[in-house]
Amino acid sequence: MPNLDALWLTVSPSFKCFDRPTLRCLSKQVAIAQWEYGQSLDEACSFESALVLLHDYLKQRDRPIDLIGHSTSGLLGLLYAQRHPERVRSLTLLSVGFQPAQTWQSHYYAQRQLLPCSREKILAHLIHGLFGYQERSMLATLIKILEIDLDRSLSPHSLLRQISLPPVQVDVPLLICGSMDDVVIDPSQIQRWQQHLLKDSARSRLWLCPGGRHFFHYTYSEQVSQEIFKFWQLPFKNEAAIDSVQQFADISIA
Repeated sequence: MPNLDALWLTVSPSFKCFDRPTLRCLSKQVAIAQWEYGQSLDEACSFESALVLLHDYLKQRDRPIDLIGHSTSGLLGLLYAQRHPERVRSLTLLSVGFQPAQTWQSHYYAQRQLLPCSREKILAHLIHGLFGYQERSMLATLIKILEIDLDRSLSPHSLLRQISLPPVQVDVPLLICGSMDDVVIDPSQIQRWQQHLLKDSARSRLWLCPGGRHFFHYTYSEQVSQEIFKFWQLPFKNEAAIDSVQQFADISIA
């Protein structure tokens, strides 16, 4: 494994295009890589499988690493940090609410159950909330990206079942980032993290981007990367040793 400082988690491969601007900015400051988990159309969604594969990757390291994840990728980071805090120097969550299973897909499936509309029409309606007004040509492109995410990304949700998870408590420094105009994870969902961060205010931060909606890290990549880099400069340490044996709650979604 290369001598990495940070790892960007990706369980939504079709969304990598939205991650690249912030990744590019961060790569000028630190050694960062992208860890990707994908699945086929006929493969069952399993967070347990993703957690095992991520641990197989990270256990090769001799020191903790800074993890970053957006939405469901951030949920995976939360579950991993809860299970293996000794492996995580810090965790940055983008568009992850205090109820971490709340995602754009949960909004989509809720509307599918309520409205007698096609998938394409519901996605077109959701795009305004996710990205703002779009020209017709870009609208078609974004619908395709969302369709791929529905079909091929790791998700706790489906048309038959939407999952709700309680808040996930972790013993690692946290940077919680959201957007003032995100309709999926609104500012109140981000602010609710404060009750957890107060217990660890010296090591953790909360930040709201002035705009950019659900994918604010794409539109405001420089500001987001600056906040992340400032967070990484804090003098925190993960006190758990790599070789320690500890018991942690095992939250998984099969």
